[in-house]
Amino acid sequence: MQAQALKELLESRLPECEFLVKGEDGRHFEVIAIGEVFATLPSPVKKQQLVFSNLSEEFASDKLHAMALKTYTPEQWAKVKDLQVF
Repeated sequence: MQAQALKELLESRLPECEFLVKGEDGRHFEVIAIGEVFATLPSPVKKQQLVFSNLSEEFASDKLHAMALKTYTPEQWAKVKDLQVF
């Protein structure tokens, strides 16, 4: 799977979020998820579970092997986006 395909997949499954996806080898990715939905979730674990649960088939079939994930609300992202090395 290529980074653009993963981005499109995530955005189709979580349309309330925007995703930035980076990955060169097709199996290991860095993902930034931005969405207001993250403001309603009580912990970083719950935020990550929301995203990872939408990729369970891809992980089970080994289309995805590893994914580093950061989640932000739009307000949080506005404050840190210029600091990200992505």
